[in-house]
Amino acid sequence: METDIVVIGAGPVGIFTAFQAGMLDMRCHIVDVLSQAGGQCITLYPEKPIYDIPGYPIISAQELIKQLFIQASPFDPVYHFDQKVKQISSYTDKRFIILTSKGTEIKCKAVVIAAGNGIFEPNRPPLNNILEYENKSVFYSINQVSYFKNRVIVIAGGGDSAADWTVELSPIAKKIYLIHRRKEFRCAPETRNKIEILIASGKVELITPYQLDDLVGENGRLNAVVVKDIITNEKRKIFTDFLLPFFGLSMNIGSLKGWEIELEHGRIIVNAATLQTSKERIYAIGDIATYPGKLKLILSGFAESAMACHDIYKVIYNSPINFQYSTLKGIHRKNK
Repeated sequence: METDIVVIGAGPVGIFTAFQAGMLDMRCHIVDVLSQAGGQCITLYPEKPIYDIPGYPIISAQELIKQLFIQASPFDPVYHFDQKVKQISSYTDKRFIILTSKGTEIKCKAVVIAAGNGIFEPNRPPLNNILEYENKSVFYSINQVSYFKNRVIVIAGGGDSAADWTVELSPIAKKIYLIHRRKEFRCAPETRNKIEILIASGKVELITPYQLDDLVGENGRLNAVVVKDIITNEKRKIFTDFLLPFFGLSMNIGSLKGWEIELEHGRIIVNAATLQTSKERIYAIGDIATYPGKLKLILSGFAESAMACHDIYKVIYNSPINFQYSTLKGIHRKNK
């Protein structure tokens, strides 16, 4: 595959980069280790309200990702999910080959790293046979809610993700069992109130103070989840179709250390005017980037995306941009 820009990270800033690239008639591929777009917004707090997006007095993280996806869609960005970028190598002085953990190879003219706080990977519960069930009946993120319609679901965790997805899935699930080590949840009071109503209606059954102990099934398909009381060690088998463990994400900068890019305290040092890293034609934007006066805000990442794309255009085409406001330029679909 060949494209103009490869974006590493499909969070809000990464998706917006596909839009910015498209407005400048540049093609874009996006690679992300998660199974869906949205990064931290979708995985950790889909229902959390965000108040500092221009034009939206309040918008949920999930809705923001949806709108960014729609905004970028006229330019047909190509998404590569469930894979890491393992290697960036030069095959000419002006082009790169991107190699992913699934063996995908993409040739490009520039790279934009929009990896947020680093590579997000789920914290797996310590169950011996869990790998057998992953992406079949055990999921750490959700990209198609309808998949869980009329099914029994076990959700484990006590943070925002567990609470938010309990509320989100309750209208379509047959029943939800919510497992947590303690009665208190680390979520918004409004979400907790909604869960109390669901418990009272029988739609959700709260099981505390329990933790996951074992999985029962075959060929990757769950029949039941075994949970254990953390005080009495009493075990209970819960018959279910799916397990959704939400124990947060571990974050690291992955293979960045091997890419010969200058780092500072786990962040990528960039030129504040262009967002270019210490390596020509490789850029970094959003939370992963650092420079004097840096503000770690989503809206700052959006501005950095625009600045990086404009500089990439000038570098790729060795030409200044005949800049047009979007109201004058309009949107024209770019082929993959």
